Amino acid sequence: FPGLADVSISQDIPVEGEITVPVGSHSPDDDYSTLDEPVKDTIMRDLKAVGKKFVHVMYPRKSSALLRDWDLWGPLVLCVSLALMLQGGSADSKDDGGPQFAEVFVIIWFGAVVITLNSKLLGGTISFFQSLCVLGYCVMPLTVAMLVCRLVLLAGAGTVSFIIRLIVVGAMFAWSTLASTAFLADSQPPNRKALVVYPIFLFYFVISWMILTFTPQ
Repeated sequence: FPGLADVSISQDIPVEGEITVPVGSHSPDDDYSTLDEPVKDTIMRDLKAVGKKFVHVMYPRKSSALLRDWDLWGPLVLCVSLALMLQGGSADSKDDGGPQFAEVFVIIWFGAVVITLNSKLLGGTISFFQSLCVLGYCVMPLTVAMLVCRLVLLAGAGTVSFIIRLIVVGAMFAWSTLASTAFLADSQPPNRKALVVYPIFLFYFVISWMILTFTPQ
């Protein structure tokens, strides 16, 4: 190539150097994960998350707090607590009331699954476990109602006691229904919200009826 003989490279232009890819500074925190943290910190973080969801249920409003970070720890605790308080409450039971625990447990979880499937079939955008999370956490007012009813029954089972329990259970039933619909309303088609709310109404009504008709042996 005779034309290249006249090409010269200036001495001021560097022709050698290091070819490197710039990377960000590496810190020890980049290698840290939840597997490296103490068990105490993990438990405390989960307990705080469950506590925040309880607060959202006690002050229901249209929010995605229960949907964004769902879990089933809270619903499990509420279900077990309610089943334990209802255990042995069957007036015609001749045993120690053991089957009552299984009945309550199955009714709550089976009912929540049926409502979730109904919501999905109607075109709901919420996921399966998100719906279970909301329905389970919204049992909290009814669990509080059950606790109040047991305290009221310690004073007797007369007419006044029944009226007090009726008011408490009715208020907590409305609270649970409104709280669940507040979280689930936006995930349903506008023209099918009534078809979703009706099974939720029946779900909490059955639980409320079990609480209201509870009579200790």
